Amino acid sequence: MRSYRKELWFNVPTRRAFINITPQVEACLQESKVKEGLVLVNAMHITASVFINDDEHGLHHDYEHWLEQLAPHAPVSQYQHNVGEDNADAHMKRQIMGREAVVAVTEGKLDFGTWEQIFYGEFDGRRKKRVLVKIIGE
Repeated sequence: MRSYRKELWFNVPTRRAFINITPQVEACLQESKVKEGLVLVNAMHITASVFINDDEHGLHHDYEHWLEQLAPHAPVSQYQHNVGEDNADAHMKRQIMGREAVVAVTEGKLDFGTWEQIFYGEFDGRRKKRVLVKIIGE
C-alpha cells in the first residue's frame, strides 16, 4: 500500500472565504500515483474548514449569510472566548462546516458525485494556515 502526505498552505487576505481546492488535491493524487484508495483532506486549524459541495457563487453567498446568522461575528463581547480575541464565531462556523472531507479514489481519479468539489473554508483569515492531504491506497 502507498501512503502520501502533503500540506497545502493558505494566507487568505480576508476574514472569511471559500476556496475551491479541488485542483490542488487532484495534483496531489497524481503525485501519489495511487489508483484505488482514499483521500483525506482536513483543515489543520480550528478556525478553518474543509467541505464538499457545489462551486456556485449563489450557494457560497448563502453559506456566508447562514453562518453569520448562526454565529454572528459582532458584537464580539457576546462570546466568553473573545477575551483578548475576536474569533469565537470562527470556531463555531468551523464546527458547523466540518473539519475534513474523505473522497474515494477510483482508477486514479477523485470519485465525486455530480457537481462535487472540495473547498477550504476560512473563517478567521489574514494569517498563514494549512490543510493536510493524506492519500492511502494502491
